[in-house]
Parts: sequence; structure tokens; C-alpha cells
Amino acid sequence: MDDLETLVGRALAEDLGPGDLTAEAVVPADARATAVIHQREPGVIFGLDAARETFAQAGAPGMEPLAPEGEWREPGEVARIEGPTRALLAGERTALNFLGRLSGIATLTARYVRAVEGTGARILDTRKTTPGLRDLEKAAVRAGGGTSHRAGLHDAILVKENHAAMAGGPAEAARRAVAARGGADFVEVEIEALDDLEGVLEAGVDRVLLDNMAPAQMQEAVRRTAGRADLEASGGITLENVRAVAETGVGFISVGALTHSAPALDFSLLLAPG
Repeated sequence: MDDLETLVGRALAEDLGPGDLTAEAVVPADARATAVIHQREPGVIFGLDAARETFAQAGAPGMEPLAPEGEWREPGEVARIEGPTRALLAGERTALNFLGRLSGIATLTARYVRAVEGTGARILDTRKTTPGLRDLEKAAVRAGGGTSHRAGLHDAILVKENHAAMAGGPAEAARRAVAARGGADFVEVEIEALDDLEGVLEAGVDRVLLDNMAPAQMQEAVRRTAGRADLEASGGITLENVRAVAETGVGFISVGALTHSAPALDFSLLLAPG
């Protein structure tokens, strides 16, 4: 995972700059307080480590978690932090930004996982992540019950339409990819038409990505493949149609929205003197 200390340091520096003008103007330097983070809507919490690191770097170490990560829960208290009031105020927004963003991803993932329960299909993330936050966001997907796809361009081969176009078509691209796989975790090739399926399968790929196909086409792809490779559905997947996609028999369903469109889960932080 990307270095959490560095990520948090950058985020705090972005917010604080040379100092918190408001707190320095109205809060005594020696004031102390207790802060409690509240979850304000149902969902799956993830990001407590990032919040803890934020407060530690702001000058208030020792955050006490009050709720588990990776489980669906109703609103309630999430964590308590004691320390200098100025430090708590300095870390508040950055900590809640991490917590809200990552918990939002975990929560949306959990909704998708629930929607396909019992079908055997697994929900995958994609590379449509916030620059610099990929490791954290993919960890949030896993916390919500999803499965990570490749981490980046470096660990697996995924031939997309532009690769195939430059190689002379999906079948030829598949042959080249399999021949050059080296230590890649898997070789996957995207197709947009069923006519391309057999050539890709004959090349010996591990997985075929069915791009923007209708459920009936996916079902036919499952029949034709007959277990020779894993099948992944992608494109236009929503909470409303993901169950129908899963029931076609595909093993994986990738959803870019998990990381590029997840709404933040709502959290608040309240301070009490002392």
C-alpha cells in the first residue's frame, strides 16, 4: 500500500498550509478537548487508520476506535480522540475526508455484493481511482466485500480495444499476450462481439472481458466458453441490473463506479472541552 504517513502528510499540508488561522485566533494554545466521530448514516466503515494517522500528525495521537471496519452498521459513534484542541481542529477535516471517501467506497461495494449474493459472481474494482489513493481505495473495496482486479499496468495483462486495434484484432492480441505473459498474474482480453470469443479462447487466455454486452449475449458467451476461461462482465453495470448480469453465469463483474462515483459516507466530529 502507498505510504500512509506520506499520503496523510500531503493531505494535511494542503489544508493547513503554514497554520490554522481560525483556531489560532479563537482557541487558547493550552486548551484540551475530547473529539468523537459520529457515523450519520448506515454503511460500512473503512479508513480508521488514515484518520488515526491524521490526528497523530496534527498533534493528537492515540485515537480510540469505537466501531469495527468492514461490517455494515447503523449510525453511531466511530472513534474518540483526546488531545490539544487546536490539534483536533487541525486534523478534523482531513480525517473526515479520508473516512468519508473510503467508507463511501466500502458501502457502495457492499451494496453491489449484496445484490449478487448467491450467484457466485464476484464484484471487481477497476483502475478508475483517485490519483495517489489507489491502494487505499482498493482496500476499501475489499472491506466492502469486493475483489481487487489488477493493481495497475504492472501486474497483469489486460488487452483493451485500443491494444487489439493496434495488434490486428482481439485474437492476434491474445496470442501475443499469452506468448509474452512472463510473470503476469493473468492474461485477459476484452471483446465487444461474440464473433471474437473463440479466437481469444483458442489463444489460451485466463479471462475474457465481455464489454457492454446484453445479458443474453453474456449467457451465450458462458455457454460457448464452457469453462475454458473465466468471464468478466463490464460496462453499464448498475445496482439495478447487476443481479441480471450475475445470473448469466459470468464469474466476475467489474464496476468502475465503486471508486469513481461512490458518494461519501456522512461523518461528523463533535468536540467537548476537557
